[in-house]
Amino acid sequence: MFVSPAFAQAAGQPSAGAAFAQFLPIILIFVIFYFLLIRPQQKKMKEHRAMVEALRRGDQVVTSGGIVGKVSKVQEDGMVEVEIADGVKVKVIKHTITTVLNKTEPAAS
Repeated sequence: MFVSPAFAQAAGQPSAGAAFAQFLPIILIFVIFYFLLIRPQQKKMKEHRAMVEALRRGDQVVTSGGIVGKVSKVQEDGMVEVEIADGVKVKVIKHTITTVLNKTEPAAS
C-alpha cells in the first residue's frame, strides 16, 4: 500500500570492492599500530637483550630498582653479582638491569 515494490525486494549481494572498502579502515588501523607501537617495542626489547648479553665484569650498571653498582661476577644462570658498596655484593637477575653506565674495555691479549 504505502511501500513501493522497489523497497520490498531483497537487497543484492555487495560486490567484492565494496566488501574490501568496508575492511580498509580496520586494516589501516592495524598497519598504523604495527609501525607506531609494536615494531618500536620489539626493537627496544632486542636492544635490551643484546645489552644484557654483553654484560661483563667491571661494567657499572643501574637496576630497575635504581641501585647503581659495578658488576663483579656474571653467572650462567641469569644472575649477576653487583657490588653496590665496598664489600657489599648483591645478586641481581640480568634482565632487571636497565642501563649500563660505563662499559669496561676488553683486556688486550
